[in-house]
Amino acid sequence: MAFSLKKETLVHVLFTLCVALPYLNIYELTFVVWSAAIVLTLKKKYSVGFLQYVIKFALIILIAFIVSFFYISDTYNYFKDITYLLKPILGLVIGYQLCKKSLVNPMGVIVTTGLLIAIAHLSVVVYAFAFFPIGNISDLRWYSGYFSDFEVYVVILLMFRDKFQIPISESRAKLYISIIAISAIFYFARTNFIQFAILYMAMKGYFLVTKKSLTVLAAMVAFVAISYSIIFSFNPTRDAGGIEGFMYKVKNAPIETFKTRVDKDDWKDFNDNYRSYENILTIRQMTAIGPEAVLFGKGLGSTIDLKREVWLQTSFMRYIPFLHNGFATVFLKSGLLGLVIYIGTITYFFRRRRSEDPQVKAINLLFIGTGVFLIISNWVFLGFYNLFDTKTILVGYLIAHREFLLKNTD
Repeated sequence: MAFSLKKETLVHVLFTLCVALPYLNIYELTFVVWSAAIVLTLKKKYSVGFLQYVIKFALIILIAFIVSFFYISDTYNYFKDITYLLKPILGLVIGYQLCKKSLVNPMGVIVTTGLLIAIAHLSVVVYAFAFFPIGNISDLRWYSGYFSDFEVYVVILLMFRDKFQIPISESRAKLYISIIAISAIFYFARTNFIQFAILYMAMKGYFLVTKKSLTVLAAMVAFVAISYSIIFSFNPTRDAGGIEGFMYKVKNAPIETFKTRVDKDDWKDFNDNYRSYENILTIRQMTAIGPEAVLFGKGLGSTIDLKREVWLQTSFMRYIPFLHNGFATVFLKSGLLGLVIYIGTITYFFRRRRSEDPQVKAINLLFIGTGVFLIISNWVFLGFYNLFDTKTILVGYLIAHREFLLKNTD
């Protein structure tokens, strides 16, 4: 028993460490620690289903690797692409392996990790308000972080704890939900609010085709349309702070990634719709090369010329190897062929595993919501390829947990 407890504690520490590191935004450190975690938890056997899923990401890298022989690229960007494109594979394998070693309370590991991350984030928020001039939401996000998909997942798990059979008291669950939800709200990330709505609807079964679900979805569409109309008519200003500033971002959200023309010389239009600008240039520059680039991409080390220097995170850049859009990034590296494979990594979540086990049913519903959310996440935030992303660890963990449940109910 003592050995089992010690093993569980070590797994929990390693899981928390791997999930927390990306929040520091030092990908080199994340890559090293994640690689070490894989070696430390290496297994001899993996399920066929899991390997088939991971191989999809490996094929995207393989296509980019082969294509790169036909183009000249910068050596630094070449190896940088390898590490970036490996990120989903590393996260999935880490989550899968750690779950296989976490036998006592697998769901509790996720919940406790989410709580620790939330407490750390709220501490940073308090510190930012105490020692820095926070004039608006943008300032707060600069100091304390931009989003946290993991915390939203943990809130959902706790809200539907009976379905996931998480052993936690009612009072403690409410306390944890309050702490983690407040932390998630303080990111003021539009995608996190959308993520919560999607995952909540998925857990309620509203993405399954039934008369009730279609009615609810129709009502939700109407509610969103009316709410957006109200915000649009309120006409929040671009430079406003607080809630009005957030409302302006909500107002601009449906536009900024779908515009087909952006004036790069109009700084307001350029900044508000920068994601669209990246996508427009990607399509133009890929099609200008020829059909071979469209079909197979430009390979490892490829970049998009922004036609001007743009401040991105820590420096000014003109040639960027990765875009905000995950679909556009895969298209750049491995073309339409890689893009089709990448879409297959999303449709995976809509394939339910049949079982009477309530936990398996719950994970199936959560995965459906994950698939829906990944479509949006990839369009604005790189999806699984985002350097802050920790969803892959959670997904790999839940895949392993579902396999364990299925094996024990067969």
